[in-house]
Amino acid sequence: MARSEVPDIVVGRLPIYLRALIRLHSEGHEITSSHELAQILGISSAQIRKDLSYFGEFGKQGTGYHVATLSAELQRILHVDREWQVALVGVGDLGRALARYGGFAHRGFRISLLFDNDPEKIGQVINDMTIMPAEQIPQVVRAHGLKIAMIATPADAAQETANLLVEGGIRAILNYAPIAISVPKDVHVQYIDPVAHLQRMAYYLD
Repeated sequence: MARSEVPDIVVGRLPIYLRALIRLHSEGHEITSSHELAQILGISSAQIRKDLSYFGEFGKQGTGYHVATLSAELQRILHVDREWQVALVGVGDLGRALARYGGFAHRGFRISLLFDNDPEKIGQVINDMTIMPAEQIPQVVRAHGLKIAMIATPADAAQETANLLVEGGIRAILNYAPIAISVPKDVHVQYIDPVAHLQRMAYYLD
C-alpha cells in the first residue's frame, strides 16, 4: 500500500506499538498478541490488528506475533532501522536539554548539528558539538545531507528558522516553539507544546 494511503493517525500509533514491543523484548518475551498489547497500551486489540494490516500480515492465528520480528518490521516501516542525523536550532534551556538527552540514539536519531543566533552561545561546545550561527543553517545542513530538524527557539524566531531549514533541504521538523509555522506541502511538521497538553488535561479536572 502506498504511504499516502495510510491514515496519519495510524502512523502515529506505530511508534507506540514499537515502544511496547521493545519493552516486551527487554523483559524476555518472544511471543505476544494483540490482546496483550491492548492491555499494555489501552488500545483495543481490534484497532491494533487493523493498524498492522495496512502493512501486511505479521501474526498467525492462535500463535500471535513474534516480538523481535514485529519490532524489526515496524522499525523498517518507520525508517528507524537506520540512524538519522538531526539539526537542532535554539540552544536555550530546552535546547541544551535536548542536545544532552541520550534517549534519541537508541531509537534511530542523533542530534549532530547545533545552531543559535545568540552571539554569546555561538562557539560553545555541547556533547562535542559546536554551536554554529543560525544564518549558516542552509549551507551546513545541505552539506551534511540532513533531512530532520528540531526547532527549540522562541516563538518569534520559529518561522524564520523553519524557512532556513527548508532552504537547506530539511523535510521533517519537530517544532517545540509555541507557534504554528508555514512550510511547503512536502515538509512534515510535528508540534510539541507542553502548555497546550497541560491545558487539555486541566479541562478534565474539577
